[in-house]
Amino acid sequence: MSHYHDLSAVEEQITSCMRCGNCQAACPYYRETGSESSVARGRIRLARAVLTGELKYTPALAERFECLTCYACNATCPCGVKIDKVLLAARAAMVREGGTPALKKLMAIALKNQRLLDLGFKTTARAKGLFLKPHPAGGLSPRFPLGLELRRVVPPLSPKPFRGQVRESVPVPGAGKKVAFFTGCLNNYVYPSTSHAVVEALTKSNVSVLIPREQHCCGAPLVINGVIDVAEEMARSHVDLFSGLGIDALVVACGTCGESFKRKYVDLLDGAPGYANRARELAAKTYDIGDFVCNVAPFDRKRLREVAMKVTYHEPCHLGRGLGVTAEPVEIIRSIPGLDFIPLKEPNRCCGNAGSFSFTHYDVSYNILKRKLTDVAGTGAETVITGCGACRMQLEDGIAQEGLGKKVFHTAEILALALR
Repeated sequence: MSHYHDLSAVEEQITSCMRCGNCQAACPYYRETGSESSVARGRIRLARAVLTGELKYTPALAERFECLTCYACNATCPCGVKIDKVLLAARAAMVREGGTPALKKLMAIALKNQRLLDLGFKTTARAKGLFLKPHPAGGLSPRFPLGLELRRVVPPLSPKPFRGQVRESVPVPGAGKKVAFFTGCLNNYVYPSTSHAVVEALTKSNVSVLIPREQHCCGAPLVINGVIDVAEEMARSHVDLFSGLGIDALVVACGTCGESFKRKYVDLLDGAPGYANRARELAAKTYDIGDFVCNVAPFDRKRLREVAMKVTYHEPCHLGRGLGVTAEPVEIIRSIPGLDFIPLKEPNRCCGNAGSFSFTHYDVSYNILKRKLTDVAGTGAETVITGCGACRMQLEDGIAQEGLGKKVFHTAEILALALR
């Protein structure tokens, strides 16, 4: 049984922590709060108390297991403790013991019902003027504090989701490979330009693309929030869908979505008859777009046109430390003629978004972002490139609020812009 279903599955990880404190130096959350319960070793101690029965569920205890899941602590732990697994197992245990909070229930209902999600985004896009107002630096800000900080700047929703703009099949005559593209939520509803760029980069690399309409949210927000029963149901649905397409690969444009297919589904469905093996097979076929066009179906560098632009690159946590895709995005950027690339001092430092964390802990999230923005401003770049829609939203929010006047692109967009 996986750690999502049984906290005792991470007992070895818990007991391996020697409380050395290396995680303090790496943790963006701890840097802002200075609280021992905000750092990995403190949370591991709490998880041990839950495991031994010393502590029982309370809402306050459940709150202590909130974190960015940026994996910075994993990367610095000398004992090799998989701290993210301990925290996610603890969150799942909190939900099992205390029940699913109302807000998480609502999130689960929305994310597992694609038609409901489509309707919600469509209605919000049409009625945005009632709730949002234009921000002077671009984007929109809330008129009322309806779940968003009034100072926050958000991008407009696409009037029509990406999957409603394209055919389900984009064939390429004589294609060397056939892939399915998993769009994820943000690149479907908010940044369809990223999804169009992914398809363009793939087809220009002699790859046929399938974009199944039946796909839905990857379920990562539910796993991260401990709502495992619904997340497992969604994992089964996607394994059924993508395993039956006869594809060479599944391509994603979001590290969090990629982690769902490569890791979370494997753990969620471990031991599940008819699903465990297929989940592992699908995981082996899953690639981030940058990884795929560099290592599986390489883009033709002779087709690259010059793009005159001064850029820097922010490495998303779930893409870099999560999926291990670190060199490929930089390889793409450096290969494009005309791009003046100035690296960040800390390209892989968390931007503070972390999905729902930026909604529930906005002040901490924004303070973490400001450190990233200082690094960005120091490069003098006019454009920030990243490989994650959530990071893009976070960066655009801060850039607008701080008046930095910079653009943010996905790596696939800059590649598609350069490919003839």
